[in-house]
Amino acid sequence: MADMPRIGQRWKIRGILLALLLTFALSEKHIEKLGDSYQIALPIIALGCSVTNRQAFDFALRYVAQWGVVQSSKQILGTTPINQRPNGNYRGMPSGHTATAVFGASNIVHQCIHKNPAARAVVLLTAGFVGASRIDAEAHNIWQVLAGALVGWLGDRAFRRISPLSWARRLVAKARPKT
Repeated sequence: MADMPRIGQRWKIRGILLALLLTFALSEKHIEKLGDSYQIALPIIALGCSVTNRQAFDFALRYVAQWGVVQSSKQILGTTPINQRPNGNYRGMPSGHTATAVFGASNIVHQCIHKNPAARAVVLLTAGFVGASRIDAEAHNIWQVLAGALVGWLGDRAFRRISPLSWARRLVAKARPKT
């Protein structure tokens, strides 16, 4: 993998926009279903971009950490009012769809298309659309969507100075008894 050539930003932009257009073309044309599709497409596109940047392992670790925060928050909050969805169900805080979409979008705009404001806008608006689709479907309220966006963004931007693997190794080294 070390000898894999890097893909230029122009080709990354074309690939990302093509993937977003294909997602639209292949999805059901209902707001909720389009949001569901983009919630999957954005992190997959980001993973592909991370592979081209030789950062797939770090991306995967950050994604798992972000997903863990979302799921544990929903579990810990239980039947509290903040965790109740507009449709009456629980496990709404934070919006996992929004967190995942924003995680993917943040990674794409910072790691793949940082020099193209128009492409960045398209990706960020797509992530915003996912959050709006959750409100439209009465699956989340605005606060749950905003919390999901914050978790997704923090999940992507965390551990940027050192990789999650380096961070984990340091924690393990500190936890070992000194001899």
